[in-house]
Amino acid sequence: MPMGDGSCSDLCYNPSMPAPPVERRSFLKSVSAGAALTTSLFTRPLAGANDRIRVGFIGLGRMGRGSLGIALKVPEIEVAALCDIYQPNLELARKLVPDARVYKDFRDLLAAKDIDAVNISTPDHWHAYMAVEACKAGKDVYVEKPISVAVEEGRRMVQAARKYNRVVQVGTQQRSGVHFARACEIVQSGRLGKISFVRTWNYGNAYPAGIGAPPDTDPPSDLDWDMWLGPAPKVPFNKNRFGVDPKEFSHFRWFWDYAGGMVTDWSVHLIDIVLWAMDSIGPNVIQAAGGKYCIQDNRDTPDTILVTWEFPNWICVYENRILNAQSMFNQGYGILFHGTDGTLFVDRSRYQLLPERRRVEDQTVDRTEPEEGKNSNNQSLSHWQNFAACIRSRERPVSDIEHGHHSTAMALLGNVALRSRQRVEWDPKTETTSNQEAQPFLRRQYRAPWKLEI
Repeated sequence: MPMGDGSCSDLCYNPSMPAPPVERRSFLKSVSAGAALTTSLFTRPLAGANDRIRVGFIGLGRMGRGSLGIALKVPEIEVAALCDIYQPNLELARKLVPDARVYKDFRDLLAAKDIDAVNISTPDHWHAYMAVEACKAGKDVYVEKPISVAVEEGRRMVQAARKYNRVVQVGTQQRSGVHFARACEIVQSGRLGKISFVRTWNYGNAYPAGIGAPPDTDPPSDLDWDMWLGPAPKVPFNKNRFGVDPKEFSHFRWFWDYAGGMVTDWSVHLIDIVLWAMDSIGPNVIQAAGGKYCIQDNRDTPDTILVTWEFPNWICVYENRILNAQSMFNQGYGILFHGTDGTLFVDRSRYQLLPERRRVEDQTVDRTEPEEGKNSNNQSLSHWQNFAACIRSRERPVSDIEHGHHSTAMALLGNVALRSRQRVEWDPKTETTSNQEAQPFLRRQYRAPWKLEI
């Protein structure tokens, strides 16, 4: 099925049914030791020959094909089916798996009895519906981030995973990174002292043209545009809304109907690590400022935004600009944990602990020991290995849908605050706000005949 690219990679709850808490320190220890995978004990028969896990891929744009290439490296997995409504995507994917069955309609793939699991790498506005339907069809799911385009959708995805006892892994693959686990361990160890401020960012410069402003046209003859839109509003075809670009991840992510801009496309990866390290499920207050100030294209989402999430004893900010690329640590993205005794920087390549210096009895001393580390494993491959292992063991994966929901919801709330122009007070346990102006942005209206039901 659709449909262009899913979310980027490094290639890119329901409160009434809470999940058992993750034993974070035990997991950190196991990841650091290189033993993050669960057991391989079968609890149900698999349909594939030689007990291999038969996976169908839905959405075979740049992200989907990247995930496909990784999955092919996992011995336990057999790629049995491919699905996309854009013929060029299918043809590129079939070069990787020429013997896989081909589908144009994802519903036919989900109905196939010999498929054990699916990968969903479609545009974001399809993630929730397809994931829920896959759970109902008895399939385990690997769904790209962000898991949804509205908070309410994400809650229903968690409910569906629990109701149908499905393994649902979210493509926040940094949770499978050994050095990210070490960074979280440092934060939780107390070595940074009291942390009151966390900064996350993405910087770049696409001025002035951005993605351009092509006119509406007829869709390509080899694309089912109405199916691509699916539950989103019916609009004329536009090259940027569809967004397939051989040099970039698809541009659909810059339109509110299908995604949430950089806040949901990229900050989710950063937020996911922040929530893990700080052992939190979400903020209590959200504020945002930004807009489309300078860029000259037809995107909906801002070219500049600052989101602030307030927690009981600390705050986290996310900064994105596409008008100036100067950045901290010479990196276009990253996370900084600021504590009273030190600062920790982490991105996909490394982490670095910088001691905080203080005057003590007329001497300047470091408040903690410095430390550095580099990325030491293929986190995308480890993420797929973890998914395969959990399909067999029926354990919850390292990026379980509940973790993905918390991270996605936090990002979405940044957009809720921006679009409603409100200071949003939020209860992360009940996932509610008394702010009337913000409430409509917590859900989305599906275009008939599509309806999200669990």
